[in-house]
Amino acid sequence: MTSPAATTSTDRPRILVVDNYDSFVYTIVGYLDQLGARTVVVRNDAVPEPDADGVFHGADGAPFDGVLVSPGPGTPKEAGSSEDVIRACARSRTPMLGVCLGHQALAEVYGATVAHAPELMHGKTSLVEHDGDGVLEGLASPFTATRYHSLAVLPESVPAELEVTGATARGVVMGLQHRELPLHGVQFHPESVLTEGGHRLLANWLAVCGDDGAVARSRGMAPLVHQG
Repeated sequence: MTSPAATTSTDRPRILVVDNYDSFVYTIVGYLDQLGARTVVVRNDAVPEPDADGVFHGADGAPFDGVLVSPGPGTPKEAGSSEDVIRACARSRTPMLGVCLGHQALAEVYGATVAHAPELMHGKTSLVEHDGDGVLEGLASPFTATRYHSLAVLPESVPAELEVTGATARGVVMGLQHRELPLHGVQFHPESVLTEGGHRLLANWLAVCGDDGAVARSRGMAPLVHQG
């Protein structure tokens, strides 16, 4: 499914990035920029109001093609307007990608339980197994993913509207997607230098946003490493 404001072949998707006061958000933005997206970053307490249909618009009045809800500290309920943003995306069928805290917010919006993870993961890697669905299409199974979280979605609480797209060998939920709407979430950090296939994952999502060339552009891209 593509965005109601899907881009043309000569245009690149406009992406609204909801920053949950996270230190990783601009690395994610760097990946999106590398892939050709046009990004606008707003803090989670300064998100513009969507229109009556749930579509978010930029300062120029043009609609965004997709919304990314970033990682961040705390719980989904403490993430400003993140859950309301996801509800608006559901109303408008605007593609949404939740990363880490954003993934947990997607789960909570649909009634899943977010609780303490089996172990604290801060900069640690795990192998993620998956069937190649949604934003995980084209990634190896398993692939290495970097995790920064102490909370996780309880797998037994995932409602019928959502499906688990990826998990660790211990069964910790690493990916979710809505069965009918273009709403996706990943618990791990695709922008981490140790995560395999991060560009491809984000390119898969940009394709959902209407950018048919994103996957081809992602080939051969290396992780961003910030110095200084």
